[in-house]
Amino acid sequence: MTALLSNMTPEYLAIVERLMLATAAGALIGLERSYHGRPAGFRTHTLVSIASALLMLVTAYESLWFETTTQARITLDPTRMAQGIMTGIGFLGAGVIMKEGLSVRGLTTAASIWITAAIGVLVGVGFYFPAAISVALTLGVLSFFRWIESKLPRLSYAQLVIRFPPESLIEEKDLRRLVQKHGFSVANLNYRFERFDGFAEYRMTIRSPDTNGTNRLFDALRATPCVSQFRIVPTGD
Repeated sequence: MTALLSNMTPEYLAIVERLMLATAAGALIGLERSYHGRPAGFRTHTLVSIASALLMLVTAYESLWFETTTQARITLDPTRMAQGIMTGIGFLGAGVIMKEGLSVRGLTTAASIWITAAIGVLVGVGFYFPAAISVALTLGVLSFFRWIESKLPRLSYAQLVIRFPPESLIEEKDLRRLVQKHGFSVANLNYRFERFDGFAEYRMTIRSPDTNGTNRLFDALRATPCVSQFRIVPTGD
């Protein structure tokens, strides 16, 4: 690998450097998002960062793949076609993003479609070197980064809805104490009261660094006599 890099021209070394920096920048930002349980996390941010850097290389190093003169530049601008392609791919990527309840799925797939389109643009104009580097980086992000993501600590979020008979409603401080006892903190809390339907309801977003905490909370709520109904819905990708 060292010998290969030493034989590269300064332009190609700069291309490798920029793609690696884009990978690192996207990964760092994605780590923060993954830790907080956001749908667009580690791999999604990394892929978007690589794709953006890859497309900018088409313009920054145009002399490496397209010989042109001033007159030819006026009559022929291949980057305009790339702009149209990426705009159209955006609609395709949006089609694979699905919202299931409180969870959003398909963001990483959409990002992989977008970077695949960027790689196709570079192959189409004959800029093979950064395209090949990006294929390797994309495969690494989609496979190896998945393993890294599974080992990283992260906060798990869930939507908790609890209903009580009006006469058996427990105090908010007691409910918070019950939730915190099982490792959760309350991000926000809403109230609902239906006099004619005969129930009082707490609706809240809870979070915990322990992904198995919802099982213990489920058992605890099920064993609480005054709880008439409850629902725990995990959020995220």
